[in-house]
Parts: sequence; structure tokens; C-alpha cells
Amino acid sequence: MTGASNTGGSRIYPSLDWSVENTKKGTSYGAGIYYSSEYNYQSLGADLHFSAKTADKMGEFGVKLQGYFDHVKLIYPSEFIPTSTTTTGTIVTSASGGSSYSSGESGKAHIPSSPRNTYSASFSYSQIITSRLQIMFLADVVTQHGFLSLPFHRVYFSNGKDTIERLPSSRFKLPLGFRANYFLGDNVILRSYYRYYTDNWGSKSNTANLEVVYKISPFLSVSPFYRYYTQTGAKYFAPYQENSPTQTYFTSNYEYAKFNSQFFGIGFRVAPPTGVLGWQSLHELELRYGHYKQNVGLTSDVVSLSLGFK
Repeated sequence: MTGASNTGGSRIYPSLDWSVENTKKGTSYGAGIYYSSEYNYQSLGADLHFSAKTADKMGEFGVKLQGYFDHVKLIYPSEFIPTSTTTTGTIVTSASGGSSYSSGESGKAHIPSSPRNTYSASFSYSQIITSRLQIMFLADVVTQHGFLSLPFHRVYFSNGKDTIERLPSSRFKLPLGFRANYFLGDNVILRSYYRYYTDNWGSKSNTANLEVVYKISPFLSVSPFYRYYTQTGAKYFAPYQENSPTQTYFTSNYEYAKFNSQFFGIGFRVAPPTGVLGWQSLHELELRYGHYKQNVGLTSDVVSLSLGFK
């Protein structure tokens, strides 16, 4: 086994959305389909969405139903590939029980895939409280079924032996959120967001975000932001050589560990009436920089550029 990896790759993710709006009734409805494909992952998704305004047009209720149907290629570390040899070729058996056959002529087994389905229902309600204050409540109900482990995540047990990650075949998630925007005078907008998350794997998290948009002029604004995130560890997580070989489920993937993180930075947005740099078609440009750090030592710097054309 080597540590070499593929240095190239591509991903395609087309989507199509269709919506109809009735301005008199204040309702809209629609549907969408999505597809994503890369080397070890294919996903097909669809959604139905509906929204309706209140009688006074000051509030709006929305609901969105989504389904994602994924196939993940089971790329095992070489010493853990479960194989059985026949007189005509090799059968590779996946952790979910599926198998893939390769002819003896090529000598290469096709990598088997395993299904993973995700269903979600998203609900939102927004309300204009005053001319300066707008709020929104959000709730999601998410359920996943299928192969939720990733075989390339290795686990080292307390007895020194190792194997691949094993997680339950179902997961329930419940995120609840609240958003509030306040217009503080003519030049300052306060954007705040809070989310609480829990699931049946034992993870709980809290996210708090604050962004202050200051309009230097009608066409130029600056936006410092800060986000704090904290989560508890999943009940199946343990660090290196701390999982017991008698456990039914186990992982050492730090995505499921206890940690907290901070993300802070600043954004600049320019939208002159004559277009950016005099280019009429480019009506908006936004540049953002953020610094991300976790208490476990991970840090990163993120620069993003957004261009708006018309």
C-alpha cells in the first residue's frame, strides 16, 4: 500500500429548477432536480417547494421537501479489500454485501458502490416586525439510510489492531435556526444567525454568527463578520487506539469529535451604477477574506470572489 493519490479529477453538478409565482395570492411553488458526479461519488436529487405570504404580506411561510439518492464507491485500504478468487476472475465484496466482478482477462475488479439515501423537510417562517427589524425561524428534519461509513477512514483499536470505520446505517438530524436582520440607521445593517443541531448519533452543536454591513456610500460597503461554532463528540468517536474492538460501531474521524471553531474576516462589496470598472454588464463585485481556526490546531485562510452580471 502506498500514500500516493490521484492528482487530477473533475466534478460536474448540473441542476434545473422550475417555479411559478402568483403575485395576487402571494404564493409560489416549484420543483427542482440535481445531479452530481465525480470519481467515487454520484448523486441524484429532487425537491418540491412551496411558499405563501400572510394576508398582510408581512410574513411568509415556506416548505421544501428534498431527496438525494447517492452511490459511493467503496475505496478500501489495500490490505482490507475483501476478495474471493474464482477460476475466471475476482469478486470484490462490499461492506454492504454487494459484489463486483471482473474478468480474468483484465485482472482489474470494478470498485463496488453502495447506496445512501437522504430525505429532508425544511420549514421556514419570516416576519417583518418593523421597518427596521426582520426575523426568520428555520427548522429541518433530515433522515439518512444506507452506507454512512467511509471505508478509507482507518480505526486503530486499543489492542493495537486496526480496521476501517463502521457506523450505523441510519441517522436522524434536527437543525433549528433563527435569523434576525436589523437596519441601524441608513448606513448600518446587523445580520445575526443562531442554529442548534442535534442527531441520534450523540452530536450536538451550536452556531452563532454576526455580520455588520456598513455602507460607506450607496455603491460601496464593508462587512466584518464573526462566527463561533461548538459541537459535542458523537458516541461512536474515539481518538487513536482508544476504540474498543468489542464495539459494534466505531470511528476516529475528527468530523465526529468534540471541538469548537472560529471564523472571522471582512468583505468588500462594490456596485456602481456605471458598472464595475466602467463595465456595464458587471454590476456587482464582492471580495471576502476569512480566517478559520479550530481549538484542535486546524487553521485555514479563505478568499472568495463573487461577480454579478446582468
